[in-house]
Amino acid sequence: MKIDVAPLRLDEAEALVDLAGRVWRKHYPGIITPQQIEYMLAERYKPGLVRQLLARGDLWLAARAGDALVGFAHGHALEEGDYKLDKLYVDPDWQRRGIGGMLMAEVASRAKSHGFTRLVLRVNRRNQAAIDAYLKHGFTVATLVMEDIGGGFVMDDYVMAKPL
Repeated sequence: MKIDVAPLRLDEAEALVDLAGRVWRKHYPGIITPQQIEYMLAERYKPGLVRQLLARGDLWLAARAGDALVGFAHGHALEEGDYKLDKLYVDPDWQRRGIGGMLMAEVASRAKSHGFTRLVLRVNRRNQAAIDAYLKHGFTVATLVMEDIGGGFVMDDYVMAKPL
């Protein structure tokens, strides 16, 4: 089936939150605790928050197979020419079909067209599958970041970057 990548619609916020929950609960056990998974989903994936970030001008892209949302990406401007790929997730049933690469390429293209010179992201240091995918797409590890995110949890991440 053909995959289309286009801006997320406001009426897809709930579907995006549902998809994020399915992806996180399948992918992250063994990388972070179940408690941290639920905490981060509750903090970062609310339909109202998605709509708020859309309204402020953040980029939200949807990958669709027909009417079904099968992946999404979120990006926004940082400073000094950097653009952040903040979220990139593909439905587990649709992974390994190039959808993540399509979303990454579209975020990079849009960032470059607006004058940004580098795409950056954060990835958990134990998330080897994602790290390998980002390396395959031209990212390199720039630094390490450990951040207290509240609730007794930390994010232990690599910051990866790629020139545009």
